[in-house]
Amino acid sequence: MEMDDPSTTPVGTPQVVPGDKWIRGLYQGQTIVDSRQFLFVWEVPYWPWWFFPRDHINGELIAAADSVVADLPDGALRYDLLTDAGLLPHVARTYPGHPELGGHFAIDFDALDHWFEENIEVYVHPRSPYTRVDALASSRHVVVELDGVEVANSKNPTVLFETGAPARYYLPKTDVRLDLLSPTATQGSCPYKGDANFFSALINDQVHRDIAWTYTLPRPEVMPIAGMVCFYNEAVDLTIDGELQVRPKSHFR
Repeated sequence: MEMDDPSTTPVGTPQVVPGDKWIRGLYQGQTIVDSRQFLFVWEVPYWPWWFFPRDHINGELIAAADSVVADLPDGALRYDLLTDAGLLPHVARTYPGHPELGGHFAIDFDALDHWFEENIEVYVHPRSPYTRVDALASSRHVVVELDGVEVANSKNPTVLFETGAPARYYLPKTDVRLDLLSPTATQGSCPYKGDANFFSALINDQVHRDIAWTYTLPRPEVMPIAGMVCFYNEAVDLTIDGELQVRPKSHFR
């Protein structure tokens, strides 16, 4: 039976889905997590965390002094993790009263040096089994305007469709008014796409900060967007094939 995507559920009781990938987490060269039967858990919307059986974690779990977690659903408790490489304070959590999560623990993603699904490294946070990302070449005519000024005009976009996000139109730099854009120090990371660098636009003496971005070397799954520029649909006037689009509402901007 097909299940609803837990990432659409509101904050509250954690939503749980079994996972069967081989997940490993490494810290200072040691394997801290080694699991082939774990749980995806949506504590908050948008993405899940991995929760592992206690015996899939290499180290001693010690109840943290300030064990109650204020920013997660009720019932979460924090633990320190003592490994052969040293103490990792406050990095583990569990829900002892949850009927499906008893005996399962999550390890903060940033607490370890590397995470792997099978032999593929994972970055930023665990990837949802419900998220799909497709980068498709298109011949749609895309025009981007900002405060009445045309900043891009292309008939060769690559459209990126990502579950839970608006369709994004990546445009060749030759079709973008690069003279209006300036790189900023802002960088973003996505477990599905890679590391992004952002641009601000100077239009009519007004700076629109971090209005566009590019992935110089994206993940292999979305390599077609490499080096292309994308603008936030939420913040520009986007016309596709002559039809002005309604600005989407999202948590991204």
